[in-house]
Amino acid sequence: MTSVKVTDLVKDYTLRTGLKRTRLRAVDHVSLELTPGRTVALVGESGSGKSTIAKILTRMERPTSGTVDVRLDDGTPVANGDYRREVQMVFQDPFASLNPFHSIEHHIARPLKIHRRTRTAEDTRRVVLEMLERVNLTPADTIAPRRPHELSGGQRQRVAIARALAPGAQVLIADEPVSMLDVSIRLGVLNLLGRLQREDQLAVLYITHDLATARHFSDEITVLYRGRVVERGPADAVILDPHHDYTKLLALAAPDPERPGRVTSEAGVDRESIDNSTCYDHFAGEWREADVQAAEARTDA
Repeated sequence: MTSVKVTDLVKDYTLRTGLKRTRLRAVDHVSLELTPGRTVALVGESGSGKSTIAKILTRMERPTSGTVDVRLDDGTPVANGDYRREVQMVFQDPFASLNPFHSIEHHIARPLKIHRRTRTAEDTRRVVLEMLERVNLTPADTIAPRRPHELSGGQRQRVAIARALAPGAQVLIADEPVSMLDVSIRLGVLNLLGRLQREDQLAVLYITHDLATARHFSDEITVLYRGRVVERGPADAVILDPHHDYTKLLALAAPDPERPGRVTSEAGVDRESIDNSTCYDHFAGEWREADVQAAEARTDA
């Protein structure tokens, strides 16, 4: 089993307008911890820095400063090729993340071969069929030769999950994995992720802007606003007893079947006055500076 400790993560981008350069801070001193068998939901609106953190964790981006420490149970650091095997990502759009030219079998067999999880063609095909069955794509032998366009959105996302777990990943970064799926099948995909997590004791970072699914699927919620953590704690505590104005605004924006047509601006939350310099930590039961490390907050709790 593998754990991840993110400490004081910062990511700056340089923007150019003619000869002028400006700096955009997408992630501002973010700390969090992913442990086996638990899900941390990273919640925030578009542009808050969620996907940037995911890209850094999967090494698609390099941080400006801060550390990402990935270790096995015995404390051994995970690096290089082992890192890419241990930490995998499920992308938001299942169709865009799969090559339309290749079969479903190819998509799952490729990581098996790259990470040398199988040795022969027969062994590879056996594992591919096993992975398809694990994500409830049956009969597997009829699904394997199909192309991505021959599957539904939910089926394609299940293929993406199988592909992520194929190399033996123990840390799963799920970047809004159900936001592009029909509402009727979202719960099925989330329940599948939950089952796989329990079976393999996965450490999961669930990125979303939907508080309802965050509460359903996660153990802990971290709320991100303009690149900073403004509230964190157990899922129920953050949803049922929000303290930060931004978390309250997110809760008000969620649809309520009992109050159709509700307008969030009537709640009296002035968006322009929202401050992201402080963070309410439900574990410690107190307000902290936004850049206080998650590990320190847990120790004090």
